[in-house]
Amino acid sequence: MKSEPECRYDLKDRVAIVTGAAGAIGTGICRGLLRSNCRVAATDISRDRLNNLVKEFHNEFGDRITGIEIDVTDYDSVSMGIKKVVKIFGCLDIAVINAGIAYVSTIKDMDIAEFKKLEKVNIDGTLFILKELATYFEYQKTGGDIILISTKNVFSPGSAFGAYSATKAASHQLGRVASLELAQIGVRVNMVAPDAVFSDGTKKSGLWQKIGPDRMRARGLDEKGLEEYYRNRNLLKTQVTADHVANAVLFFVSHQTPTTGATIPVDGGLPDATPR
Repeated sequence: MKSEPECRYDLKDRVAIVTGAAGAIGTGICRGLLRSNCRVAATDISRDRLNNLVKEFHNEFGDRITGIEIDVTDYDSVSMGIKKVVKIFGCLDIAVINAGIAYVSTIKDMDIAEFKKLEKVNIDGTLFILKELATYFEYQKTGGDIILISTKNVFSPGSAFGAYSATKAASHQLGRVASLELAQIGVRVNMVAPDAVFSDGTKKSGLWQKIGPDRMRARGLDEKGLEEYYRNRNLLKTQVTADHVANAVLFFVSHQTPTTGATIPVDGGLPDATPR
């Protein structure tokens, strides 16, 4: 897959943390930040996938990227992880909350234990990171940026996708509340809502590996046909990539406009999912 052109934003001397960094979207966000001269702490729960990500970028970006293992469902892990970022790079300016998981089920057939797993990652994980960042940014007194990777399902939920839609909606709402509370200390909180990001080059999306088989069976499509289906359903008839998501993140953190509490859809145009 052809990558988007290199971004022209200059984030030199700024430090970012990205959760769920080893997935397709996380990888694209890390690459976009690194290309913009940012220093990046890539975090994930999987040490092996994290090591592979850092190794992938190290030759081009050197010690501007480091990997830190964080379990977003564990508040102590989140707190210690953020402290490690500051210890390594000296400060923290940007946080991208990207970690999330999915589950396919109708409400009638919902496995409550599976729903609670999504609550822990998608809701508790968002809350823990926002809580720790609020404390840190208040102490640092230099403002900052928080970008929450939301989803079109917040605005247009899908059938048999209630657990994901509901928990991501709660995460999104926490981000909106944080924008109200943190503006007074100079912290901007914004959301990016992508749809149908299947991969980052050769790295497949974990979310789509989870939900793809169900969607393929429902529509009688193979993997390539499913990607084509989602491309054709958006107004621009375009394939949404991890680089597109990264570009939306970079727009917010480069302060092109005085904006907080906003959502950028990255979906090729879906009228039903337009933020209201």
